[in-house]
Amino acid sequence: MVGAAPQASKRGSVGLRWLTLALACGTFLAGGYWAGVQHGTDSEIARLGQVEVERDQLEASATKLRKKYQAARQQQISLERGRAIDEQALNQTRQSIVALETRNAQLRSDLGFYKKIMAPASVAKGLQIDRLSIDRNPEGGFDFRLVLTQVGNNKRYQSGVVAVNLVGRSGGSAEGIPLRDVSPKTDDLGIKFRFRYFQDINGSLTLPDGFEPLEVQVVAQLGGKEIVQAERTFLWSKLVAN
Repeated sequence: MVGAAPQASKRGSVGLRWLTLALACGTFLAGGYWAGVQHGTDSEIARLGQVEVERDQLEASATKLRKKYQAARQQQISLERGRAIDEQALNQTRQSIVALETRNAQLRSDLGFYKKIMAPASVAKGLQIDRLSIDRNPEGGFDFRLVLTQVGNNKRYQSGVVAVNLVGRSGGSAEGIPLRDVSPKTDDLGIKFRFRYFQDINGSLTLPDGFEPLEVQVVAQLGGKEIVQAERTFLWSKLVAN
């Protein structure tokens, strides 16, 4: 019985050592685990700080880029607006030049017209059929302007009648139509005139269906005992632009 006690004491000592070893291992493992956790947390915190720094840098770069874009866009808008203004000014200048050239040509034509009446050189004197113009109008018909002049002696008024006839084809046959048949404001075969220097005769006409005009014949005759008249024929194709 006495020998059994030391043996039991020995077993208890061995068990205590194993228990102490187990506790030591557990403490070591737990310490290692928490050390690893702590190390991982520190790494994540460092990584998070780096990400935040990179984010701030990217936001700063994005802000600079947005400012540059806005400045460039504003400059582009200013340039486009300036170019539009320049183009508008250029178009207005071009239109003004065209208008001035047209007016200048008209003034030269008018000057020649008056010179011919007041101071004729080699042109024939007396009653003249100066010009005839015909233009299309929005209603589908034509507007005409006939100008009669008295060249040379302008001391007296001249009066008489002027007849206008359209010559062309209708249904394959030649046909002549007096102005009164195609002009709503003309009632007589001859239009009366009275002038000293010149007179404009204006009106409108509408061509009959199927009629193809080729010429316009104009005959102006002065009133009085003596038969004095002027005749002139105009090609329709030259009067009316297609």
